[in-house]
Amino acid sequence: MFEFVRRNTRILQLILVLLILPSFVLVGMEGYSQFTDGAGTVAKVGKQKVSQQEWDNAHRNFVERQRSQRPDLDISLFDQPEVKQQSLDALIREYVLLMAANDQHLTVPAGRIMRIFANDPQFAALRNPDGTVNKALLEARGMSPLQLETMLRQELTVAQVLGGVQMSSHGAQQSTRAAVDALFQVRDVQWVKFEPKAYMAQLNPTAEQLQAFYKDPANAAWLTTPEQADVQYVVLDLDTLKARVSVSDDELRRSYKENIQRYSTPEERRASHILIKAEASASADEKKAARAKAEQLLAQLQKNPAQFAELARKNSDDPGSGANGGDLDFFARGDMVKPFEEAAYGLKPGQISGLVESEFGFHIIQLTGVRGGETKPFEAVRAEIEDDARKQLAQRQYAEAAEKFTNMVYEQSDSLQPVADELKLPVQTANGVLRQPGSKDQGDLSNRRLLDTLFDATNRSKGHNTEAVEVGTNKLVSARIVKYRPAALMPFDQAQAQVRERWMTAQALKAARADAEQKMALWKQSPEKAALPAAVQMSRRTVFAQPAAVLNAALRVPEAQLPAWTVVSLGDEGVALLKVNKVVPLEVKPEELKEMQAQFGGYWARAEADAYYRALKREYKVEYLNEGKSVVEKATAAQKSASAL
Repeated sequence: MFEFVRRNTRILQLILVLLILPSFVLVGMEGYSQFTDGAGTVAKVGKQKVSQQEWDNAHRNFVERQRSQRPDLDISLFDQPEVKQQSLDALIREYVLLMAANDQHLTVPAGRIMRIFANDPQFAALRNPDGTVNKALLEARGMSPLQLETMLRQELTVAQVLGGVQMSSHGAQQSTRAAVDALFQVRDVQWVKFEPKAYMAQLNPTAEQLQAFYKDPANAAWLTTPEQADVQYVVLDLDTLKARVSVSDDELRRSYKENIQRYSTPEERRASHILIKAEASASADEKKAARAKAEQLLAQLQKNPAQFAELARKNSDDPGSGANGGDLDFFARGDMVKPFEEAAYGLKPGQISGLVESEFGFHIIQLTGVRGGETKPFEAVRAEIEDDARKQLAQRQYAEAAEKFTNMVYEQSDSLQPVADELKLPVQTANGVLRQPGSKDQGDLSNRRLLDTLFDATNRSKGHNTEAVEVGTNKLVSARIVKYRPAALMPFDQAQAQVRERWMTAQALKAARADAEQKMALWKQSPEKAALPAAVQMSRRTVFAQPAAVLNAALRVPEAQLPAWTVVSLGDEGVALLKVNKVVPLEVKPEELKEMQAQFGGYWARAEADAYYRALKREYKVEYLNEGKSVVEKATAAQKSASAL
């Protein structure tokens, strides 16, 4: 029991977060019961309004969680419409499901909650040995049993809305069979690859052909140099301030003394115990009998301490340690109940205690080990103390410096030198900064918000400083354009080598396809002339050396048309000529087929649950308004643009 509690402290935190709180992460506790009527409404679910403040809170929580996991993430990424729509849709989803649960009169009986808590192994760490809630552990994490029950009830109630659909879903037999066939079907295929490089030698473009290729509007995109600029910029960050501050030796030593516990290894003790259970609810006779048994065991141990492990295995009522001879491993102060801790920390190694009574019964304790308790000398931790002190001082200075930085780059917008002089920051330069950096690493100048501000038409024409933009945690940047170069078509002389290379590649691809189609026509008529390699068997279960395009093309030909020929593009690698001969009889183990059908059934269930949720959105007339509507429209436009590319 003691060992279990002591070893599962972190698990408790994980359980509370993963199992109990997920629905409250985005909405917040008050979100389930309150819908505001303020002017800043971003969506409506039926007559209920979702406020801008609720959305802001949900999105801020999402950003904070992501940045805690990845501090280096560009914060401007979270301002993209697609990301903001995700947080809004998650918020709306919670409202829709709760309203559906209320309208459907879904409830969770108290008995079911109790059974789940009592039997689900994921809640084992929150249960006392008798199955009751461990109130001390809950209170240590700011929760009460009532709060736990309320959150479990709401979580289980909302889960019933889609859970019923998923549990009752059964994929159509025809659809299931089609999915199984798509995965397991095997085809006998012969194929040969036509590579562009084999046709390069026969190509020799004329000047006129290259000029025509250069002028072709279809090539304008790669012939255009991107929009770019030579830039000056100033960076204010915590590291810069930290490098400047200094801390005296006296201050460091004072900090060392004030925080001596930080540099001391906590003393831990290892003990074994024998527990004779006698809980507070036990009768006087039961307690008397337990004490008598414990005293008898103690008398045996005083005569022969070497029997401790054997007696613990045979007599201890603590199942967690009894099987290990009573061993509890190492524990620190605060890990055990008070009487047990005081007794254990009062023993010397090897010494056996008298009877120790706690709320669980009577213990006999043997101290088996001691470790820790040492304090690191000042010189060993001096660098750590200094680093912490400098960081704290820099953090205090940063708020004031950031305010000054923000004001000065705006008020004296025609130069970065004043703010650089005031805060003793270097004015840095970067040439060829791209508005769309792509694969080019531009460091702090890769921040999307900063680039949009820097290349804004009004700003760049005046050469003004940008506003102070946060590009990372405790890092501000302001930049200004020194020389601007708009996107422009490269002169032919400058682009001639690239033009020739691309023309050769394009023509070689055309030649490869023409050759493949010519051979396909010939070999169809005269199969005996076909120079095809030996057939291979292809399926989605056995993907070998063939490109994905070849596999897809081979399986896409209707079975009724076999044998069949086809030419498929391999992109820059050329083309492939395929002859799909036949479908190989299906050989699949019954357990594989059963597993596949079960997996497809899961996909089908999720698809039906998603469809049901979309129907609920229509039923409750979900409507995006104001900023919510604007973000959804922008996200949709961005998705369409990405699809077009």
